[in-house]
Amino acid sequence: MTLLVRAYNDHQLEHVDTSLRIALEGLNIEIEPCKTTPHGWVQTAFSGEDETIAQNYLTREIGLCPTMLESVDKFSTMKGWITALEDRREVSVDVGIFLPDPVTVKIPLDRLQAQLVDGRNVALAEIAELFGFSRKLPLTVKILTVDREERCLGAELAEKQLALYKGWMESLLDRLIILGASSYDVEFALKRTGFERDVLGVESLGLLEQVAVCKLGTDAVGLIPRLGKSLRKSIFIIFNPRRVISALGETSLLFS
Repeated sequence: MTLLVRAYNDHQLEHVDTSLRIALEGLNIEIEPCKTTPHGWVQTAFSGEDETIAQNYLTREIGLCPTMLESVDKFSTMKGWITALEDRREVSVDVGIFLPDPVTVKIPLDRLQAQLVDGRNVALAEIAELFGFSRKLPLTVKILTVDREERCLGAELAEKQLALYKGWMESLLDRLIILGASSYDVEFALKRTGFERDVLGVESLGLLEQVAVCKLGTDAVGLIPRLGKSLRKSIFIIFNPRRVISALGETSLLFS
């Protein structure tokens, strides 16, 4: 099974492997060690009396890669990871299509402008900075176009993703997005640095993508220098609702 999880080093893969074993504990199955595809997707294999139960659980709780373009339908909602922001006209998102060749989803700038900045002519770089877009960030997208001959997919942000941003905006709380770390690693680092008192809690975007929700009056940027020493291989991204409102006005609370 190719899981809808990306791992980029041995430590991350070990965490995913441990998480799966804990989740499937008690089932009558033998689980092989996890491995990754050349593109970083985690694969697992198991056999035994309860393998169907395990398959159903992982499909429901974690999700599986579609692996092939033929498995993707128009208007379907999919989770993926940003792979490129270099093109000023679009964002590339990997949703797990890699057979026979990789196919990434493209979100054009005009769709992001319509959904996030009230249709204003805002550059992709500014949108990325305001909403925390970065390589390895998970996004939920809605497929708008499927071209099987040209092997390309077009999409926009899904309602689930927009609802997430709206909730973040309405809270007016800073959030520190931490990519490449488990929830255990993040919570341990917060305790070790003494920042636990400055954070309301840790939300998960995925097994290896966490969000530290800062208390009112705590600036997320101030957490990075010391947390970075404990989470050296992680990527840190700031989501600051006040900065978004300052740039876009109150209309940024109501995505169109």
